[in-house]
Amino acid sequence: MSGAKSKLKSVDGAKPRGAGKSRQEKASAVEAAPEVDGQAAPEVDAQAVPEVDGKAAPPPDVVEPDPELTPEEAEQARKRYLLRRFWISARGYWGRGGDRLAWPFTIGVLLLICINIGFQYGINVWNRSMFDALEQRNARSVYFLSAIFVPLVICSGSLVVAQVYLRMTIQRRWRSWLTTAVIARWLANGRYYQLNLVGGDHQNPEARMTEDLRIATESPVDFIAGVLNAFLSASTFIVVLWTIGGALTLPIGGESITIPGFLVITAMIYAAITSTSMVVIGRNFVQLSERKNQAEAELRYTLTRVRENGESIALLGGEEEERSGIDRNFGHVLRQWALLTGQHMRTAAVSQGSSLFAPVVPILLCAPKFLEGSMTLGEVMQAASAFGIVQGAFGWLVDNYPRLADWNACARRIASLMMSLDGLERAEQSDALGRIQHGETNDGAILSLDNLSVTLDDGTAVVKETEVAIEPGERVLVAGESGSGKSTLVRAVAGLWPWGGGSVNFHAGRRLFMLPQRPYIPSGTLRRAVAYPAAADKWTIKQIKAALDKVGLGYLADRIKEEAPWDQTLSGGEKQRLAFARLLLHTPDIVVLDEATSALDEKSQDKMMETVIHELPDVTIISVAHRAELEAFHSRKVTLERREGGAKLVSDIDLVPRKGGRNLLGRALWGSGAPNRKAARP
Repeated sequence: MSGAKSKLKSVDGAKPRGAGKSRQEKASAVEAAPEVDGQAAPEVDAQAVPEVDGKAAPPPDVVEPDPELTPEEAEQARKRYLLRRFWISARGYWGRGGDRLAWPFTIGVLLLICINIGFQYGINVWNRSMFDALEQRNARSVYFLSAIFVPLVICSGSLVVAQVYLRMTIQRRWRSWLTTAVIARWLANGRYYQLNLVGGDHQNPEARMTEDLRIATESPVDFIAGVLNAFLSASTFIVVLWTIGGALTLPIGGESITIPGFLVITAMIYAAITSTSMVVIGRNFVQLSERKNQAEAELRYTLTRVRENGESIALLGGEEEERSGIDRNFGHVLRQWALLTGQHMRTAAVSQGSSLFAPVVPILLCAPKFLEGSMTLGEVMQAASAFGIVQGAFGWLVDNYPRLADWNACARRIASLMMSLDGLERAEQSDALGRIQHGETNDGAILSLDNLSVTLDDGTAVVKETEVAIEPGERVLVAGESGSGKSTLVRAVAGLWPWGGGSVNFHAGRRLFMLPQRPYIPSGTLRRAVAYPAAADKWTIKQIKAALDKVGLGYLADRIKEEAPWDQTLSGGEKQRLAFARLLLHTPDIVVLDEATSALDEKSQDKMMETVIHELPDVTIISVAHRAELEAFHSRKVTLERREGGAKLVSDIDLVPRKGGRNLLGRALWGSGAPNRKAARP
């Protein structure tokens, strides 16, 4: 591949709009991110703070493949860039914003490796002296060498233990730093939710941020330590081999040929043969490791989905269909393992053969000199030991190629997730990619939608040209047929749906709380579930009991401190009641109800709405619902109608007669000179 064609082109990213604020700051939202579709940002346990906080750097410039590349060349260039993208973030651990102990620990590991090489040389010399003493039957030397062997081994062992401690501490802290940075980017501005809406290679992000990231940070530390140890070992013991072995003279056809440093040359040839064999045999290791890791992640995801949706599957009797899907995924895992097994078998054959021949080769090479008396037994054993060390150093690739391939695959998977997050982050800062703006209202309205359009990430319109202003205390019902974009509009208001145009503006200092159709129930105690997303101890037991009683869950009051799988224990209606209990505790200024009473019967729904209105008389309510009965609890109704090119507001009426008229919908709905809003007949 030519130099020009072997690279991805780097192009400047879009210009940032300015200092970016979080979604909550822009929308003056509630203390924690609003729930959407029953999902919420995972809560961080105060007792389990990461050891090292990672600080995410801005995304690198976007890269595009050279248009002259063939598809195969473009794919190879993409894979190479993925490794580069991983290091762009990962190396920050040793940077200015990284861990303050990164460099001290790293230097400590390197020093320990160097010192331990010295002790290895000492043991090698001891080996020669001991066998020479045995050959000479020198009892005094044997006893002396036996006495110093134990301290030598203790010192060498202590160095190895210290090296293991520092090496694994670097791995742990590096993983902590990078994991924290990636998770922070993943959770920021609802990206964990938006990744489900966009294309890209970021499936199963939870597997990438756990197992893949663990391997991606563990292996490089082992590799660097291994390479340095191999280099220093080879450099040190090549000198030993050259000194001890000297030259080998071979008589050939009446003449003699002298080979200087024959043991060194043999060790290098031997290592070259085994390493080349490993590279040739294991050339598909990386690709197979990638496929195996992806298959494993898909199987874990499928099993997790079954557990999370166990009730629905059981009620529908879907066990056989789920079993069929699990079997397909598991079969895919087994097929990938079978292919990987073949690779491991071939590499094991090379590795095992190398390990069997390595101790014998130097003895056979030194045998002629020993038999003719030019080499002592101690020198033979020292040469054999040194040859094994040199061959092991040169053959480092033989023993580590499978791990190197596995690291390659894992680093690419985490880099793919990073690139998807890069794209979302750039889009948040770009004027070229249609983004919904968030700001503050200029008048008395608590919320206004100014020329708001909502699109998919590919530009397809869902809702367009929406002009609405909602005043404090209003209760607005958003109606429309299924698929007209009501829930998408609500997500845009909450700041979770970023694509589109226009702006969503909140009154400064007002807080938003959202109740989805499927409330998120975290693990832990019932008290934590009711208080979520705030800390469980923010309210007293008495306050939480009172909230549960108001929403009809008083019978659970005695179980507030109980830890149970509440997500599986509570019915759909009980979960929605619990969500309303949260609402009463958090007392926001604006609440968005997205089919939040769909699991309740009509009587319970009426009771719930009456409770909210009574307990929070000044709260502004925006409801998305299909039930006509809910009109009785709202003062205003806007209707969305699905049309070609995107849904539009087609009516905006008062459900409660009001004095005077206010321009709350604007010309976008009725046109210039048309009436602003029609009042419903009492």
